Amino acid sequence: MKLMSGNANLPLAKAIADYLEIPMTDAAVKRFADEEVFVEINENVRGEDVFVIQPTAYPANDNLMELLICIDALRRSSAKRITAVLPYFGYARQDRKPGPRTPISAKLVANLITVAGANRVLSIDLHAGQIQGFFDIPTDNLYAAPVMSADIQARFAGRNITVVSPDVGGVVRARALAKRLNNAPLAIVDKRRERAGESEVMNIIGDVDGRFCILIDDIVDSAGTLCNAAAALKQAGAEDVVAYCTHGVLSGGAVARVEKSELRELVVTDSIGLHEVVQGSEKIRILTVAPLLAEAIKRISQESSVSSLFD
Repeated sequence: MKLMSGNANLPLAKAIADYLEIPMTDAAVKRFADEEVFVEINENVRGEDVFVIQPTAYPANDNLMELLICIDALRRSSAKRITAVLPYFGYARQDRKPGPRTPISAKLVANLITVAGANRVLSIDLHAGQIQGFFDIPTDNLYAAPVMSADIQARFAGRNITVVSPDVGGVVRARALAKRLNNAPLAIVDKRRERAGESEVMNIIGDVDGRFCILIDDIVDSAGTLCNAAAALKQAGAEDVVAYCTHGVLSGGAVARVEKSELRELVVTDSIGLHEVVQGSEKIRILTVAPLLAEAIKRISQESSVSSLFD
Protein backbone atom coordinates (compact mmCIF):
# COMPACT_ATOMS: atom_id res chain seq x y z
CA MET A 1 0.00 0.00 0.00
CA LYS A 2 1.14 3.51 -0.83
CA LEU A 3 -0.26 6.94 0.09
CA MET A 4 -0.04 9.93 -2.21
CA SER A 5 -1.45 13.44 -1.79
CA GLY A 6 -2.11 16.56 -3.78
CA ASN A 7 -1.77 19.99 -2.21
CA ALA A 8 -5.39 20.40 -1.05
CA ASN A 9 -4.94 19.10 2.53
CA LEU A 10 -1.40 17.98 3.25
CA PRO A 11 -1.78 18.04 7.07
CA LEU A 12 -4.63 15.50 6.87
CA ALA A 13 -2.65 13.27 4.47
CA LYS A 14 0.37 13.34 6.81
CA ALA A 15 -1.84 12.52 9.81
CA ILE A 16 -3.25 9.50 7.96
CA ALA A 17 0.28 8.38 7.04
CA ASP A 18 1.40 8.74 10.68
CA TYR A 19 -1.58 6.67 11.87
CA LEU A 20 -0.79 3.91 9.36
CA GLU A 21 2.94 4.22 10.08
CA ILE A 22 3.89 4.37 6.41
CA PRO A 23 5.70 7.18 4.54
CA MET A 24 4.04 9.39 1.95
CA THR A 25 4.92 8.53 -1.65
CA ASP A 26 7.65 10.79 -3.00
CA ALA A 27 5.85 12.86 -5.63
CA ALA A 28 5.98 16.41 -6.93
CA VAL A 29 2.65 18.16 -7.54
CA LYS A 30 3.62 21.56 -8.92
CA ARG A 31 2.55 24.28 -11.33
CA PHE A 32 4.00 25.51 -14.59
CA ALA A 33 4.33 29.27 -15.03
CA ASP A 34 0.84 29.43 -16.58
CA GLU A 35 -0.66 27.51 -13.60
CA GLU A 36 -1.01 24.18 -15.45
CA VAL A 37 -0.65 21.26 -13.04
CA PHE A 38 2.46 19.09 -13.31
CA VAL A 39 2.80 15.77 -11.45
CA GLU A 40 5.90 13.58 -11.22
CA ILE A 41 6.11 10.42 -9.10
CA ASN A 42 9.67 9.90 -7.92
CA GLU A 43 9.45 6.25 -6.85
CA ASN A 44 8.27 2.95 -8.29
CA VAL A 45 4.51 2.30 -7.92
CA ARG A 46 4.19 -0.59 -10.40
CA GLY A 47 1.79 -3.19 -9.05
CA GLU A 48 1.06 -1.14 -5.91
CA ASP A 49 -2.27 -0.38 -4.17
CA VAL A 50 -2.20 3.44 -4.16
CA PHE A 51 -4.51 5.83 -2.27
CA VAL A 52 -4.60 9.45 -3.51
CA ILE A 53 -5.79 11.82 -0.76
CA GLN A 54 -7.25 15.01 -2.22
CA PRO A 55 -10.42 16.84 -1.10
CA THR A 56 -11.84 18.94 -3.95
CA ALA A 57 -12.62 22.00 -1.84
CA TYR A 58 -11.70 25.64 -2.61
CA PRO A 59 -10.13 26.24 -5.08
CA ALA A 60 -12.32 23.37 -6.32
CA ASN A 61 -11.26 23.39 -9.96
CA ASP A 62 -7.52 23.47 -9.19
CA ASN A 63 -7.80 20.68 -6.63
CA LEU A 64 -9.94 18.58 -8.95
CA MET A 65 -7.37 18.90 -11.76
CA GLU A 66 -4.59 17.92 -9.35
CA LEU A 67 -6.55 14.80 -8.43
CA LEU A 68 -7.25 13.83 -12.05
CA ILE A 69 -3.63 14.31 -13.12
CA CYS A 70 -2.33 12.37 -10.10
CA ILE A 71 -4.64 9.49 -11.01
CA ASP A 72 -3.51 9.61 -14.64
CA ALA A 73 0.16 9.62 -13.60
CA LEU A 74 -0.41 6.56 -11.42
CA ARG A 75 -2.33 4.73 -14.13
CA ARG A 76 0.48 5.34 -16.63
CA SER A 77 2.97 4.15 -13.99
CA SER A 78 1.20 0.75 -13.83
CA ALA A 79 -0.25 1.02 -10.33
CA LYS A 80 -2.33 -2.10 -9.61
CA ARG A 81 -5.25 -0.24 -8.01
CA ILE A 82 -5.90 3.49 -7.56
CA THR A 83 -8.31 4.68 -4.87
CA ALA A 84 -9.35 8.35 -4.95
CA VAL A 85 -9.73 9.41 -1.31
CA LEU A 86 -12.01 12.45 -1.30
CA PRO A 87 -12.58 13.57 2.30
CA TYR A 88 -14.75 16.30 0.74
CA PHE A 89 -16.38 15.71 -2.66
CA GLY A 90 -16.77 19.06 -4.42
CA TYR A 91 -19.74 19.75 -6.72
CA ALA A 92 -21.81 17.31 -4.60
CA ARG A 93 -24.55 19.92 -4.09
CA GLN A 94 -25.31 19.85 -7.82
CA ASP A 95 -26.68 16.30 -7.68
CA ARG A 96 -29.95 16.80 -9.61
CA LYS A 97 -31.67 19.21 -12.00
CA PRO A 98 -33.43 21.81 -9.82
CA GLY A 99 -34.69 23.59 -12.93
CA PRO A 100 -34.58 23.43 -16.72
CA ARG A 101 -31.24 23.68 -18.56
CA THR A 102 -29.06 23.08 -15.49
CA PRO A 103 -26.21 20.55 -15.15
CA ILE A 104 -25.81 17.58 -12.83
CA SER A 105 -22.21 18.47 -12.04
CA ALA A 106 -21.74 15.73 -9.43
CA LYS A 107 -22.29 13.10 -12.14
CA LEU A 108 -19.89 14.90 -14.50
CA VAL A 109 -17.14 14.96 -11.84
CA ALA A 110 -17.78 11.27 -11.07
CA ASN A 111 -17.30 10.50 -14.78
CA LEU A 112 -14.05 12.51 -14.88
CA ILE A 113 -12.59 10.64 -11.89
CA THR A 114 -13.56 7.28 -13.38
CA VAL A 115 -12.22 8.06 -16.86
CA ALA A 116 -8.96 9.39 -15.38
CA GLY A 117 -8.30 5.86 -14.11
CA ALA A 118 -9.55 5.55 -10.52
CA ASN A 119 -10.58 2.02 -9.55
CA ARG A 120 -12.31 2.98 -6.31
CA VAL A 121 -13.56 6.06 -4.42
CA LEU A 122 -13.55 6.75 -0.68
CA SER A 123 -15.35 9.79 0.73
CA ILE A 124 -16.95 11.12 3.93
CA ASP A 125 -20.57 12.27 4.31
CA LEU A 126 -21.50 12.74 0.68
CA HIS A 127 -24.11 15.50 0.37
CA ALA A 128 -26.57 12.97 -1.02
CA GLY A 129 -26.27 9.20 -0.74
CA GLN A 130 -27.30 8.64 -4.35
CA ILE A 131 -23.99 10.17 -5.51
CA GLN A 132 -22.48 6.73 -4.84
CA GLY A 133 -24.52 5.55 -7.82
CA PHE A 134 -23.01 8.23 -10.05
CA PHE A 135 -19.75 6.25 -10.03
CA ASP A 136 -19.40 3.11 -12.12
CA ILE A 137 -16.69 1.89 -9.70
CA PRO A 138 -16.93 0.76 -6.04
CA THR A 139 -17.59 3.73 -3.73
CA ASP A 140 -17.35 3.83 0.06
CA ASN A 141 -19.17 6.65 1.85
CA LEU A 142 -17.91 7.00 5.42
CA TYR A 143 -19.83 8.78 8.19
CA ALA A 144 -18.40 11.30 10.65
CA ALA A 145 -21.21 10.55 13.15
CA PRO A 146 -19.09 8.17 15.31
CA VAL A 147 -16.37 10.84 15.68
CA MET A 148 -18.97 13.49 16.51
CA SER A 149 -20.96 11.35 18.95
CA ALA A 150 -17.79 10.42 20.86
CA ASP A 151 -16.89 14.11 21.15
CA ILE A 152 -20.42 15.05 22.28
CA GLN A 153 -20.49 12.32 24.93
CA ALA A 154 -17.07 13.38 26.21
CA ARG A 155 -17.88 17.09 26.45
CA PHE A 156 -21.62 17.31 27.10
CA ALA A 157 -22.45 14.20 29.14
CA GLY A 158 -25.35 14.77 31.52
CA ARG A 159 -26.93 17.59 29.51
CA ASN A 160 -30.53 17.42 28.30
CA ILE A 161 -29.53 16.97 24.66
CA THR A 162 -31.88 17.38 21.71
CA VAL A 163 -30.47 16.73 18.25
CA VAL A 164 -31.72 19.26 15.69
CA SER A 165 -31.77 19.03 11.90
CA PRO A 166 -31.42 22.52 10.32
CA ASP A 167 -33.77 21.47 7.49
CA VAL A 168 -36.15 18.68 6.54
CA GLY A 169 -33.58 17.12 4.16
CA GLY A 170 -31.15 16.41 7.02
CA VAL A 171 -33.55 14.44 9.22
CA VAL A 172 -31.97 11.04 8.41
CA ARG A 173 -28.53 12.33 9.40
CA ALA A 174 -29.89 13.88 12.63
CA ARG A 175 -31.80 10.72 13.53
CA ALA A 176 -28.65 8.61 13.08
CA LEU A 177 -26.72 10.87 15.49
CA ALA A 178 -29.61 10.93 17.97
CA LYS A 179 -29.63 7.11 17.97
CA ARG A 180 -25.92 7.08 18.86
CA LEU A 181 -26.64 9.51 21.73
CA ASN A 182 -28.87 7.03 23.57
CA ASN A 183 -31.89 7.86 21.43
CA ALA A 184 -31.88 11.58 22.24
CA PRO A 185 -35.01 13.56 21.24
CA LEU A 186 -35.14 15.00 17.73
CA ALA A 187 -36.27 18.40 16.46
CA ILE A 188 -36.41 19.95 12.99
CA VAL A 189 -36.01 23.56 11.84
CA ASP A 190 -38.57 24.28 9.13
CA LYS A 191 -37.21 26.99 6.85
CA ARG A 192 -38.05 28.58 3.55
CA ARG A 193 -35.16 29.40 1.20
CA GLU A 194 -35.94 32.50 -0.83
CA ARG A 195 -32.80 32.37 -2.99
CA ALA A 196 -29.50 30.45 -3.18
CA GLY A 197 -27.23 31.17 -0.21
CA GLU A 198 -30.00 32.71 1.94
CA SER A 199 -32.50 31.10 4.28
CA GLU A 200 -35.42 32.27 6.38
CA VAL A 201 -36.34 30.27 9.47
CA MET A 202 -40.06 29.71 9.90
CA ASN A 203 -40.67 27.48 12.94
CA ILE A 204 -39.38 24.62 15.08
CA ILE A 205 -40.90 21.14 14.88
CA GLY A 206 -40.37 19.52 18.28
CA ASP A 207 -39.86 20.67 21.87
CA VAL A 208 -36.57 22.47 22.53
CA ASP A 209 -37.57 24.52 25.59
CA GLY A 210 -34.84 24.19 28.23
CA ARG A 211 -32.89 21.71 26.08
CA PHE A 212 -29.22 21.66 25.08
CA CYS A 213 -29.56 21.68 21.28
CA ILE A 214 -27.04 20.14 18.90
CA LEU A 215 -27.45 21.14 15.26
CA ILE A 216 -26.07 18.58 12.82
CA ASP A 217 -25.31 19.10 9.11
CA ASP A 218 -22.92 17.79 6.47
CA ILE A 219 -21.72 21.10 4.95
CA VAL A 220 -21.46 24.59 6.41
CA ASP A 221 -20.79 27.09 3.63
CA SER A 222 -22.09 30.62 4.26
CA ALA A 223 -23.29 29.52 7.75
CA GLY A 224 -26.52 31.48 7.22
CA THR A 225 -28.74 28.44 7.77
CA LEU A 226 -26.99 27.42 11.00
CA CYS A 227 -26.94 30.93 12.45
CA ASN A 228 -30.63 31.50 11.66
CA ALA A 229 -31.48 28.09 13.10
CA ALA A 230 -29.53 28.87 16.29
CA ALA A 231 -31.42 32.16 16.69
CA ALA A 232 -34.76 30.41 16.20
CA LEU A 233 -33.86 27.71 18.73
CA LYS A 234 -32.89 30.34 21.31
CA GLN A 235 -36.19 32.15 20.74
CA ALA A 236 -38.00 28.84 21.28
CA GLY A 237 -36.37 28.51 24.70
CA ALA A 238 -33.27 26.40 24.01
CA GLU A 239 -30.75 26.51 26.86
CA ASP A 240 -27.74 26.49 24.52
CA VAL A 241 -26.94 25.67 20.87
CA VAL A 242 -23.87 23.88 19.48
CA ALA A 243 -23.44 22.93 15.79
CA TYR A 244 -21.55 19.94 14.40
CA CYS A 245 -20.79 19.90 10.65
CA THR A 246 -18.57 17.51 8.72
CA HIS A 247 -17.26 19.84 6.01
CA GLY A 248 -16.28 23.39 6.99
CA VAL A 249 -16.39 25.17 3.62
CA LEU A 250 -16.93 28.50 5.45
CA SER A 251 -16.76 30.79 2.44
CA GLY A 252 -17.07 34.57 2.35
CA GLY A 253 -18.04 36.10 5.69
CA ALA A 254 -19.07 32.80 7.27
CA VAL A 255 -16.55 32.96 10.12
CA ALA A 256 -17.60 36.48 11.11
CA ARG A 257 -21.24 35.40 10.91
CA VAL A 258 -20.57 32.48 13.28
CA GLU A 259 -18.71 34.75 15.71
CA LYS A 260 -21.73 37.09 15.98
CA SER A 261 -24.35 34.31 16.12
CA GLU A 262 -26.22 32.63 18.98
CA LEU A 263 -24.09 29.52 18.48
CA ARG A 264 -22.01 28.61 21.50
CA GLU A 265 -19.65 26.62 19.29
CA LEU A 266 -19.29 25.31 15.74
CA VAL A 267 -17.40 22.02 15.42
CA VAL A 268 -16.09 20.98 11.98
CA THR A 269 -13.77 18.20 10.88
CA ASP A 270 -10.45 18.59 9.07
CA SER A 271 -11.83 17.02 5.86
CA ILE A 272 -11.07 20.40 4.25
CA GLY A 273 -7.81 22.30 4.76
CA LEU A 274 -8.94 25.20 6.97
CA HIS A 275 -7.51 28.68 6.50
CA GLU A 276 -6.02 30.91 9.19
CA VAL A 277 -9.23 32.88 9.79
CA VAL A 278 -11.01 29.66 10.77
CA GLN A 279 -8.15 28.46 12.95
CA GLY A 280 -8.10 31.82 14.75
CA SER A 281 -11.82 31.80 15.54
CA GLU A 282 -12.84 31.44 19.19
CA LYS A 283 -16.13 29.75 18.32
CA ILE A 284 -14.89 27.19 15.76
CA ARG A 285 -13.30 23.95 16.91
CA ILE A 286 -11.77 21.25 14.68
CA LEU A 287 -12.15 17.48 15.00
CA THR A 288 -9.83 15.21 13.06
CA VAL A 289 -11.11 12.42 10.82
CA ALA A 290 -7.60 11.10 10.08
CA PRO A 291 -8.04 7.90 12.20
CA LEU A 292 -11.41 7.19 10.55
CA LEU A 293 -9.97 7.57 7.02
CA ALA A 294 -6.82 5.65 7.95
CA GLU A 295 -8.84 2.70 9.29
CA ALA A 296 -10.98 2.65 6.12
CA ILE A 297 -7.87 2.80 3.90
CA LYS A 298 -6.27 -0.08 5.84
CA ARG A 299 -9.42 -2.21 5.55
CA ILE A 300 -9.79 -1.54 1.83
CA SER A 301 -6.17 -2.53 1.28
CA GLN A 302 -6.63 -5.70 3.35
CA GLU A 303 -9.95 -6.50 1.60
CA SER A 304 -11.81 -6.49 4.93
CA SER A 305 -15.13 -4.89 5.94
CA VAL A 306 -15.43 -1.11 5.96
CA SER A 307 -19.06 -1.02 7.11
CA SER A 308 -18.06 -2.66 10.42
CA LEU A 309 -16.43 0.65 11.35
CA PHE A 310 -19.93 1.94 12.09
CA ASP A 311 -21.42 -1.03 13.93
